[in-house]
Amino acid sequence: MTEQPELTPPAATPATSSQEEPTLPLMAHLLELRDRLVRAALALAIGVGIGLIFARHFLELLINFLQGESQLQLLSPAEPIFLYLKAALIMGAVLASPVIIYQLVAFIVPGLTKNERRGLFVSLPMAAGLFALGVAFGIFVVLPFTLRYLQSFLQDLIKAEYGASFYMNFVLSFLLWLGIGFELPLFIAILARLGIVSPQQLKKFWRYAIVIIAVLSAVITPTPDPFNMAIVMVPLLILYGFGIILAYMVYKKRE
Repeated sequence: MTEQPELTPPAATPATSSQEEPTLPLMAHLLELRDRLVRAALALAIGVGIGLIFARHFLELLINFLQGESQLQLLSPAEPIFLYLKAALIMGAVLASPVIIYQLVAFIVPGLTKNERRGLFVSLPMAAGLFALGVAFGIFVVLPFTLRYLQSFLQDLIKAEYGASFYMNFVLSFLLWLGIGFELPLFIAILARLGIVSPQQLKKFWRYAIVIIAVLSAVITPTPDPFNMAIVMVPLLILYGFGIILAYMVYKKRE
């Protein structure tokens, strides 16, 4: 009578393996996030280093818009240093923005399709270019008219002497919102790519778009006169038309 072979029970799986598996992907993501934050911080540090070289010229450019006898007043002994460092930080953030945006996008790229990744990387230089165009338009076109109007108001009664920090915050906030407003074509293109709006809907929406852009221009422009508002409104309307062209190029119907 043949003997039956003994069946060896399978080796027990260590209890720690089932507990370690879920934590490994999380640790990998955290390490990747750390590395990308370090690269973004390094790019910002390099940008600020470059900004420290040109911060004085940047401040001179913004202060030279003041007309007549208007002057900036310092309210504390350390205020010039803070203004200088703030200007360097802003310039560094602008210079490092493509690298910072790239690191943030690259962190979420694995969850996107190949076409979506391609679209994001193509839009990065466009976003930086539109923002820079909006800031340049504000510095060389809108800001001189705006400050000239504000300084001429009640000039015969009140001598204008502005606090340096208040003036810089006013100018930089104005330029920031104008730069964001110039991102309108890219915002429209993203909505069209996601299938939320179609080019045909955008063309039919032009009357409402004029009203919305007029309100946006009034919010961005710190003066109530229609002339300065029109200076901001006209390029935004042109950018809306450019956004419709981009929508025709990238539109994808939602399934």
